[in-house]
Amino acid sequence: MAKPPEQVSGDRRRRRPVWLDLRRTGRGLQAMLYGGVASLISLIITFWTLPQISSDGRLPIFRLVVLLALFSILMRWVLAGVAILIGSIGVLVGGLLSQFGVVYLGITVDPGVTLHGGVEAPVLVAIWMSSVSAFVGWIVYAGSDDAYVAEVMRLVHRRARKITAAPKTGMLIIQIDGLSAPLLNWMVLAGNLPNLGGWIRDGKHSMVPWHTGVPATTPASQAGILHGGSRQIPAFRWYEKDSGRLMVTNRARDAAEIETRMSTGRGLLADGGVSISNNWSGDADKCELVFSRAALPNSRSRGYVRFFSSPQGAARGLVLCFAEIVKELHQARRQRVRHLVPRVKRGGGYVFLRAITNVLLRDLNVSLITDELVKGTPVIYCDFVDYDEVAHHAGPTRPESLQTLEGLDRVLGALQRIIDILPHSYEIVVLSDHGQSQGSTFLQRYGRTLGEVVDELVDTTKEPVVAVGKSEGWGPVNAFLTELSLRRSVAGSVTRKALHSKAGRGEVELGPKDCEPPVAADEQMVVTSSGNLALIYLATTPGRVPLEEIELLHPKLIPGLATHPGIGFVVVDSLAEGPVAIGAAGVRVLRSGRIEGEDPLTPYGPFAPESLLRQAEMPHNGDVVVVSRLDDYTHEVAAFEELVGCHGGIGGWQTEAVLVHPARWDLAEPPVGSDAVHELLISWLEKLGQRKDQKEPVESSVEA
Repeated sequence: MAKPPEQVSGDRRRRRPVWLDLRRTGRGLQAMLYGGVASLISLIITFWTLPQISSDGRLPIFRLVVLLALFSILMRWVLAGVAILIGSIGVLVGGLLSQFGVVYLGITVDPGVTLHGGVEAPVLVAIWMSSVSAFVGWIVYAGSDDAYVAEVMRLVHRRARKITAAPKTGMLIIQIDGLSAPLLNWMVLAGNLPNLGGWIRDGKHSMVPWHTGVPATTPASQAGILHGGSRQIPAFRWYEKDSGRLMVTNRARDAAEIETRMSTGRGLLADGGVSISNNWSGDADKCELVFSRAALPNSRSRGYVRFFSSPQGAARGLVLCFAEIVKELHQARRQRVRHLVPRVKRGGGYVFLRAITNVLLRDLNVSLITDELVKGTPVIYCDFVDYDEVAHHAGPTRPESLQTLEGLDRVLGALQRIIDILPHSYEIVVLSDHGQSQGSTFLQRYGRTLGEVVDELVDTTKEPVVAVGKSEGWGPVNAFLTELSLRRSVAGSVTRKALHSKAGRGEVELGPKDCEPPVAADEQMVVTSSGNLALIYLATTPGRVPLEEIELLHPKLIPGLATHPGIGFVVVDSLAEGPVAIGAAGVRVLRSGRIEGEDPLTPYGPFAPESLLRQAEMPHNGDVVVVSRLDDYTHEVAAFEELVGCHGGIGGWQTEAVLVHPARWDLAEPPVGSDAVHELLISWLEKLGQRKDQKEPVESSVEA
């Protein structure tokens, strides 16, 4: 896919002047024509629907189209010029206001256009015209690249001749959050992914599955991929007895502390790389929208400025967010009317989170990636969470979930075309951090939560503290708002005052209250859930509590859990033989492999014993590890959270991640575990000469 250095130099020698390149000129004229037609239609609709604006005839409307185009260009230049002075939030607010300002200036300057009414008239007209323009642009670009992606490509086309070529081939790593290998294989066979599937069909890329191990979560997998430190994360959320804290990996302050435990300073992105929309930094100097370095995007980022100053960027995105909300409400109702099973309620904050991830965050990521591609950044790693967020609530294989994959495939195609325009080359690697498993939830099946089951089985005076999660999507929102509230600026002051009731301990925490409940010093039992994996802690007993002591303190707990129809097995340490997996009809010793009765891990696959032993030996793991049932026929699991698509434990497709890489980089065998993926990616960067602590490679070995 990438251009060899000799091809890059040849391309530069053969490149024609812009005015002689008929293909590029044609694309530019076509884009101008589409833009002009969309603006004209928007103006006609505005004049027809609003009584606050009128014209003397047809000519002023055509004239206004030209004025709006000119003012938009000028306003964008101004924003780009003052971006360093006004900062990221200034660009955000200025970008939105500039769209309204452009409309107001155009109407004021054009003598053939008249406003009717008071001071509210220009504001109303500007808002309505911008909204109509966004909707019309969406219709015009339906079935092809999104409007903003197409605009980004046009900008790169214009800048291509002025870009200085990077000396070495870089690597662009795109993470499609939650995509399982079986599902990707099916989508490719069905022909629903023309770009990614085309690379695989043409033999330019190879697709291999890889086993994530336990826990099958984004934070754990990214800890391995970006830092080689997945052993620091036993689940998505866990309890630490020594500090009495509940750790949540997508909470900014917790993520920052966890990264210090696993970072060596030589992560995947250490040598000039960039981390975008990830849990961890990968030791990159520059991070955008990263939980562990909760900070606003760099005010010098052209990609950020472009997004918020573009008519097809944030202003369009806000309008289309409303359309995404309407679509989600319709799709949720369709599931209810058709009585689809399994399903969960899809209301509340998720409706807005889906709009943010599928519209605003996707386009912003494209803009940030493009900025780094143009610069020739050695390695770029970006996580797109669109599919994962929708699949959690709709189901991993439901139509709305598959549509998000098709949208991400269009993004991959656009990024490849952007790379083809550039004078330097990039290799594209596409991977996932885990898959998803489907099933009716534990509560739906058995009428009680796991916390309620545990409460009935233990001899305590207080109910267990239960921490579950209904959505991972609050993490990026909370990290962004927390950092903003800490800023010494007008925007920071406004945020602090608006969210003071949600900013306990200086951190904004929006979302369901039961995601991170408070844990008092005298709590006796703590239960944390991550998909179909749960960790149970005897909070008042220090250290890892062995099986023999648990049987004395709570004699009904282990037998009651192991024989519950919704639980596949539990893992607990024994003094005699270490971690053991206990099921309803048998026991497996994880270290020795000794089995008594029926092996409870057999349904969970050949990697289960090793994965669970590794997880059992992690620091801060639960005294009791609980994994839900696995259906023999459908391979569905029963999540302890109210999510129809889940991940975090083992069973079904959740541990079957995927890696799509250039075919010329042969793999002896599929990697097992995210730490192995980290080593693999490091080796590929070494081949490209992008690791500073390695000797300069022979050029022929890179392109062999």
